[in-house]
Amino acid sequence: MTRKVFRLKAQISSNDTQSVLQVIKDFIGRDGKVVVKGEVIEIDAVLEGESAKELNRILLSGMRKKEKKTRLRAEWTSNGSTERFFDYVLKEKKKSD
Repeated sequence: MTRKVFRLKAQISSNDTQSVLQVIKDFIGRDGKVVVKGEVIEIDAVLEGESAKELNRILLSGMRKKEKKTRLRAEWTSNGSTERFFDYVLKEKKKSD
């Protein structure tokens, strides 16, 4: 399958922010932006992968290995198409004109 470039904007909440923070930093690399606001972590990053669904699954699974009660609201954009997820569930998919 072809790899695509995705822009990720996400909000993560967790009972153990510090534990999931290292997973996030490892996942998004050096170029991503991470802001911690209390128990909420905001991410803005560019990632490469096969699909938004797969990248979303990898990120959430990694964080939940550290803290099971981690929640993810993510927006993945590639080539004018945006997919919004709450945890593992796709909530909205839209194509920009």
